[in-house]
Amino acid sequence: MAEAMLPAPNLDDRRFQDLVDDAKRRVQNTCPEWSDHNVSDPGVTLIETFAFMVDQLSYRLNRVPDRLYITFLDLLGVRLHPPTAAAAHLTYWLSAPQPEPVTIPELAEAATVRTDTEEAVVFVTSRALTISPRSLVHVVTQAVDGDPVDRAEPLRTGDRFACFTSPPLPGDVLLLGLDDAAPSCVVVLRIDSDVQGVGVDPRNPPLAWEAWTGTDWAPCEVDSDGTGGLNRAGDLVLHVPATHSASVIDHRRAGWLRCRVIEPDEGYPTYSASPTISAASAFTIGGTVPATHSETVLDEVVGLSEGVPGQVFVLQRVPVVAGGPPFVVDVAGGAGWEPWTEVDSFAGSGPEDHVVRLDRTRGEIHFPPAVRQPDGTLRHYGAVPPKGAPLRVPVYRTGGGVDGNVAAGAVSVLRTSVATVDRVENRRPALGGVAGETVAEARERGPLALRTRDRAITAEDYEQLARRAAPGITRVRCVPASAPEDAGGVRLLVVPAAVPDEDAQLRFEDLIPSPISLAAIAEYLDERRPVGARVLVEPPFYQGVTVVARLTARARSDATLLEREAVRALNRYFDPLTGGPDGEGWPFGRPVQAGEVFAVLQALTGTEIVEDVKIFGADPITGRRGDPVQRIDLDPHALAFSFRHQVRVSGSR
Repeated sequence: MAEAMLPAPNLDDRRFQDLVDDAKRRVQNTCPEWSDHNVSDPGVTLIETFAFMVDQLSYRLNRVPDRLYITFLDLLGVRLHPPTAAAAHLTYWLSAPQPEPVTIPELAEAATVRTDTEEAVVFVTSRALTISPRSLVHVVTQAVDGDPVDRAEPLRTGDRFACFTSPPLPGDVLLLGLDDAAPSCVVVLRIDSDVQGVGVDPRNPPLAWEAWTGTDWAPCEVDSDGTGGLNRAGDLVLHVPATHSASVIDHRRAGWLRCRVIEPDEGYPTYSASPTISAASAFTIGGTVPATHSETVLDEVVGLSEGVPGQVFVLQRVPVVAGGPPFVVDVAGGAGWEPWTEVDSFAGSGPEDHVVRLDRTRGEIHFPPAVRQPDGTLRHYGAVPPKGAPLRVPVYRTGGGVDGNVAAGAVSVLRTSVATVDRVENRRPALGGVAGETVAEARERGPLALRTRDRAITAEDYEQLARRAAPGITRVRCVPASAPEDAGGVRLLVVPAAVPDEDAQLRFEDLIPSPISLAAIAEYLDERRPVGARVLVEPPFYQGVTVVARLTARARSDATLLEREAVRALNRYFDPLTGGPDGEGWPFGRPVQAGEVFAVLQALTGTEIVEDVKIFGADPITGRRGDPVQRIDLDPHALAFSFRHQVRVSGSR
């Protein structure tokens, strides 16, 4: 609820008709012979014309309090938040496996296709990516309770061997060792299998592919599985996580990948016999790198210094995107270009500090001012560039906004050519693009900024400052310490923006804030927390919720369409960002009850009867489900999350 604000004074409450009536009364007193006051009289037309003009002036006069309010916010240092750039992961595909490493440089550009009505949306890589050639050097099998078995000899002779026990048990693994780590790379495993692992659906085999990070196994995304679950010869394309590292397992050093047997999803069969392999190889065919919606501007000259304090220069491209390389202004001097770094405020700067302040929305570069003291002397809050010195900005990025939230596969144009790179794509939608703050929004934020005074004291202060540090986040919850042993500790739970797919399903990975966002919030709050306060910034705990339901469709209703609409409705309802009873995101700590699932499904147009509903607590990381219950209690600071709902629809009776 917005805070109550003092009413602005109405400096002139007269309107058009009031002015006309007042003028006619004056005419009666000063010119009584003028008796025709009808609208057809030319004199009345002039009166109405002048009344209209005065009414416009009164309207502008009444805007003066608003203007003064905005000016007051400007004096307090309240600046409009610039647009936030959307983030995406770009996958660069090689034309063929390469014998030498291929490097995608930092600030490489890729874009969407430009059309007659829409400009291209440009994304810039946030770091360099090296796609190194890799090969398979070790193959090891290990039963769930057994010892590792080296399969080098069967691979050398071409003899076929079983990947798992027979029948395979959850926990059996097939270990594949690359000659070194392949972080952020796309690895192709070429496997010669035979149709022995019968019984499984080749589109959804009960297998999990993972990579060793040095401390734990991290999931790999399967781009395509030409082996059908290791049941035929083909290529399996894996996206290896950025944390992949080489390590020693069973006295063998390699960049380890593994295939682990898991419990199949409900309704899908498991293996009745183990798949077998007679040959295997590996190579890299691409890599994935983070990118942001922006364009890079290099070596822009902003002007010449006048040698006085408080100079302001304007960049050619606005707004300036936060993040990326630190913003620096180079000032020419006797020893070459000298960097002046960006600060949030000049308050802590001394006369010799080479600092600037940047208004990212307007693109204004402010150099330090000089303030006259009571004794008449001037105090400089930073150094002054020499008169006539050229000023340049070596690199900055411009862009951001909601236009960057493009769909999966939209980025397909290589604007920075790299030898042997065939194509580029974003396999997931770009997320996090937020429009710039409006003046009306800044007016609402002004009293909050005045209250917090850039210091984190209350829980609301922490939440407000966290949003200021990372405008791309959607929800923030501050959890102050409640137990005496935790005194001085503050947990900040952060939920980033995410875009659901066509079935309204969110990816669990998209609900985990990036390490960059968490570090930015932690660093920002560290400078504003009280001495002794400990701040932990992390995502909340997500309780997976799986609904298994049976519906009866109404007459002449499409059962297949109703089944899909039911899954969509459940995904929307158990949504941490836009779900819940109020549509503002699932409330923290609110329990999940079977009764509300009945209400969601019964509200669908094609539903005749909701026959049965079961709800399960699920772990979105491991995929394991609990027993069916009527109520799932959540931790006070946890959120519900849709996880693989299953709906069966039968025809009307």
